[in-house]
Amino acid sequence: MRPLVTVDPADSDAVVIAVDTALNGGPAVCVTADELDIVEVADGCSLVVLTSGSSAAPKRVALSPDALRASARATTDAIGTGNWVLTLPLNYIAGIMVVVRSLVDQTQLVDLRAEPFDAQTFANAVAQLPDGTWFTSLVPTQLARLVELAERDDTAARALSRFSAILVGGQAIPAKLVERATQLGARVVRTYGSAETAGGVVYDGLPIGDTTLRINDDAILEVSSSSLASGYLGDDARTMETFVDGWFRTSDRAHFDDGRLVIDGRADDVIVTGGVKVSLADIDRVLEHFPGNARATWFADEEWGQVPTVITDTDLDLDAVRARIENELGKSARPYRLVSVEALPVLSSGKSDRQALREIAERNKP
Repeated sequence: MRPLVTVDPADSDAVVIAVDTALNGGPAVCVTADELDIVEVADGCSLVVLTSGSSAAPKRVALSPDALRASARATTDAIGTGNWVLTLPLNYIAGIMVVVRSLVDQTQLVDLRAEPFDAQTFANAVAQLPDGTWFTSLVPTQLARLVELAERDDTAARALSRFSAILVGGQAIPAKLVERATQLGARVVRTYGSAETAGGVVYDGLPIGDTTLRINDDAILEVSSSSLASGYLGDDARTMETFVDGWFRTSDRAHFDDGRLVIDGRADDVIVTGGVKVSLADIDRVLEHFPGNARATWFADEEWGQVPTVITDTDLDLDAVRARIENELGKSARPYRLVSVEALPVLSSGKSDRQALREIAERNKP
């Protein structure tokens, strides 16, 4: 067995040292501010990642040093070698992998994390970076704030174009946002991955490294890669169900379009309303045509089962929203109501907090 230590995600220097030590045979590490009820792990484990629990109970994902290095090298093969700017929380795999890539490639790491993320502060700091090749990893919300600022501020525009690649993942990325960023000179790479795959294994729809993808009979994506996790600590049943014969069974519905992977949404974001299946991810894509931020969710109803609802931070016209959604997705997808909030709930990773959205819908149902 191998000792497991915890490191506060706020202390990036301590995280870098602990991850470097773990990669080179020292104690395994879990980046968390909370206490854990375990003090040792299997010899093959270097990193334990606690999932965000955006739609289910959090899991403890165990990753080996070989998996972490394989992920880092796959990224290097895909986009090249360079220095990294850290903007993401270190208790999430996307943030940790920025550290791992920097360690494996022995390049510079600059910590520009801030809570909340401020686009102007970030742009000013990027302007001070030394010469060289630079990469960063953002969530869509951060990219959106930078793009909004860059469209009226030259410093922010230069910051976006400063990076040789900006990896963006964590949730669905609106196509219009990528187009706006590209027009400003940003080189955006859409990534897909999870803690179970040691971060991104698909860049712009194509697998990286030795990653192999397949869609099973239920239209669920399965992934095989050298960067796969060993399983879930303390949950053998879930491990056996999720990791089967070298394949990781994701929770995402997907298909291929001209050889590129397209994520259709999570398997659990399909609701049944009046006996008809409706994808909340499809509703979200229609909502991208409206101003502001909006997300689809649902509330329970005795007659209809599950009823679509839209949570928005903008004053939208319900009739207009319903008409467009019905036109594109059918009557069953029409939201019953709009609920306005000051800001949409998100996790510290930048992902939508799907449980919180559900709770808002339930509190505001008729």
